[in-house]
Amino acid sequence: MPSVRLDKFISERTEYTRSQIKQLAAKGSVTVNGIAVKKSDTKIDPENDSVTVCGQALSENRYRYFLVNKPEGYVCSTDEKDGEIVLNLIPPELRSKGLFPAGRLDKDSTGALLITDDGELAHRMLSPKRHISKIYIVKLDRPFESKYVNEFEKGMVLANGDTCRSAKVRCSPDCETVAFVELTEGKYHQVRRMFSAVGNHVQFLQRISLGSLILPEKLRSGMYMELLHKDVENLFLPLDFDIFFTENASFFSANLINK
Repeated sequence: MPSVRLDKFISERTEYTRSQIKQLAAKGSVTVNGIAVKKSDTKIDPENDSVTVCGQALSENRYRYFLVNKPEGYVCSTDEKDGEIVLNLIPPELRSKGLFPAGRLDKDSTGALLITDDGELAHRMLSPKRHISKIYIVKLDRPFESKYVNEFEKGMVLANGDTCRSAKVRCSPDCETVAFVELTEGKYHQVRRMFSAVGNHVQFLQRISLGSLILPEKLRSGMYMELLHKDVENLFLPLDFDIFFTENASFFSANLINK
């Protein structure tokens, strides 16, 4: 990798402007390989040099990827005017310019959400041609009915005329009012509207997978984890819904039932 200016390297990985970086460097708050560098136009080797700003180490990688377990009440937006935004779940020192939620979860929905500054990856992920599968667990108002399996699988037309692709749904083996749904699209309030179309009501919804990237057990509501590139690629790998259901249904059901 060719050498780059220190201020360019930092500005691509933080929310600092170049003028702010210049001021921080002059104060001794920027180090390269443990040594304070006062000139922000110094050239560095991104692959081999270690850079810190105000004690925070910066990654050599141009882009950042965070998996967030979104709580209720947060909006998938970058505009504070919309309410409590999901970006606030990431500490300020880890935020970079252009960070945004790749995809959306409704304000009253929870679970797996990718936050990144990699626009190209987000485009790949959200492209209709990709059909990235997503699995949700829901708490229903009334017991699950076996007819739902066929209704979801054949696709359905919602109340406003929207047509849904074929989807998979299964009842939890541990609770008749808990169900798992796999979608390959993401219409507005789709899971809720699909259950409404078959005569039921969703009380609680959590997304538990994006592609083959499954929400980790340790990632509690409101928490985040930074992903490596190899983990991000799991977004584009297929996940067998039936195998996932067999191996994980009881664990996710127990967490939901105990809420």
